[in-house]
Amino acid sequence: MFPVVAFDLDGTLVDTAPDLAAALNHALGCLGLAPVEPASVRAMVGEGARRLLERGLAANGADPALADTGLPHFLDHYRANIARLSRPFPDAEATLDQLAAEGARLAICTNKPEALARALLAELGWGARFAAVLGADSRGFRKPDPRHLLATIAAAGGGAAAYVGDSATDSATAQAAGIPFILVAHGYHGGDPAAIPADARIGGLAHLPQTLRRVQAEFPAAWCGP
Repeated sequence: MFPVVAFDLDGTLVDTAPDLAAALNHALGCLGLAPVEPASVRAMVGEGARRLLERGLAANGADPALADTGLPHFLDHYRANIARLSRPFPDAEATLDQLAAEGARLAICTNKPEALARALLAELGWGARFAAVLGADSRGFRKPDPRHLLATIAAAGGGAAAYVGDSATDSATAQAAGIPFILVAHGYHGGDPAAIPADARIGGLAHLPQTLRRVQAEFPAAWCGP
């Protein structure tokens, strides 16, 4: 098993779309705008809270500059309701347990603010599962900047690593970092997951351990850090 397995959070390990949709519609309501259909939010998630709000504003035909006013409303509502409806994807906990039992150090590399990522993990009872959690504001860079992923791996102790995510942003980050990338098809990719470059694809997290072992055999020179 890879010494480090890093994960995206939203859409990869946890289905956070219902709580994100509620926060988005709260912010839109505070701006006097119409709510968006919650089901449509899955295609809007990615690149952080501001980008999600901008997409919600675009769906209303509103000025994207309103994101400056709406963002505090979004964040306050989301922070207060961060795990009201969010749930781990099927087999997430069993898979994390298995990877840890096989000696992998687990890490989170997300474009969520770090405090919100840690709050979500704590609410799910996952606070002690991860050797490192780096969010969009943890360093002076964020995905798709490869330094975000490389810094996460280093913070988890370094070593050969793989990255597991659900989006084109995750794919581009891993590719730029030279890290093998496994795409989970159940996520918030906003289109055809087959169009996203990946070293391996899985339909669900139960397939991850065996996939990681296969990918490691194909990428023996995966990045090693301190």
